Amino acid sequence: MQKGLVCFIAALMAGTAVARAADDKAYISLFDGTPEAENESSDKAAAKAGSASEKDDGFNIFSFLNFKSTPKKSEVKQVPGQQLSPLQQTILQAEKGDVNAQLSLGYSYLYGENGAEVNYDKAFEYYAQAAMQNDNVGLNNLGSLYYSGIGIPRNTAKAAILFEKAAKLGNTEAAVNLGFILLTGNGVVKNPGQAMQLFEQAAEKKNPTAEFMTGYAKYTGKLLQRDYNAAAIMMRDAAKAGYDDAQYVLSLMYINGQGFPQNYGNGVKYLKEAVAQGHIQAMMTLGDILARGEKYTQDIYTAHVMFNLAAVRGAAGAAEKRNALESKMKIDEVLQAQSEAERFKEKPSELTNYIHQTFGASIRSYVDNAGN
Repeated sequence: MQKGLVCFIAALMAGTAVARAADDKAYISLFDGTPEAENESSDKAAAKAGSASEKDDGFNIFSFLNFKSTPKKSEVKQVPGQQLSPLQQTILQAEKGDVNAQLSLGYSYLYGENGAEVNYDKAFEYYAQAAMQNDNVGLNNLGSLYYSGIGIPRNTAKAAILFEKAAKLGNTEAAVNLGFILLTGNGVVKNPGQAMQLFEQAAEKKNPTAEFMTGYAKYTGKLLQRDYNAAAIMMRDAAKAGYDDAQYVLSLMYINGQGFPQNYGNGVKYLKEAVAQGHIQAMMTLGDILARGEKYTQDIYTAHVMFNLAAVRGAAGAAEKRNALESKMKIDEVLQAQSEAERFKEKPSELTNYIHQTFGASIRSYVDNAGN
């Protein structure tokens, strides 16, 4: 990571370089002001926890690096009489306080795009400038950099403060980010109840990650009251948005008649969609259904392919199930099934990639382990 970054507070307020560590309290006071009554619990918890109390609780470390989904981008305006590059034009606009230009530069320096070289210090600086103007995208992205330790020492307590402010300004991604932090208690006091409130609020705005988390909590009866009908609606929305784990859980709901009339056809449909994305449990479940042939047409060949795919990915018992099927197959069928498994290439959706990269391979675990 690049060194010698001028702290953005000093740059904005005084224009002098100072160590970030010396400005921690100034930073919090600039963004917090006088806490509102509804902010007191989370702000105090964040201040109490601080970066020194951060812990590795076994959950995936969030990356929060997918800013490509951010709809707000700078619309660069040409300055008459000046021969400036698009990047220089955007820098000029940012210096004049254009929030969209600041966000665009934060993105450009973070990813090395639009004529900029990767520079985490500058990415941090420009997102900070947008955040200082109370822009909800700037606040969320700055919180993401703090959480990940990009352009600034990692500090989840500060990240939580920024996410909370962005969420209150209507940023659903920030609400989801804060929800995961509150579920794990990483840098703040653990608060599953508040986390689920944030997920429910974001789910109402059709955020697919929040819909899955809320739907799964209602499906399991953990953290929220069990409600299969409500869970079915949210799980279906998240599945149609392309999230592989939602497709898998939705398949189980159809197979077991939970929230829907039992329908193995729909169950297998969503299992196949999850398999196409590389979902291992979906491979095992589909393999079992096709091997048994009880409530769905038996297909030993495809079951063998499923178990083979799962075995390569380390699923327990998959190799044994695959080998057991070979006694029921002709040698040429086995060879063909092996070739088909070798040709398989998983194609995760953009949403699946984002959730896996940001929150982990299985965000169900956050609900399942919330009481631990």
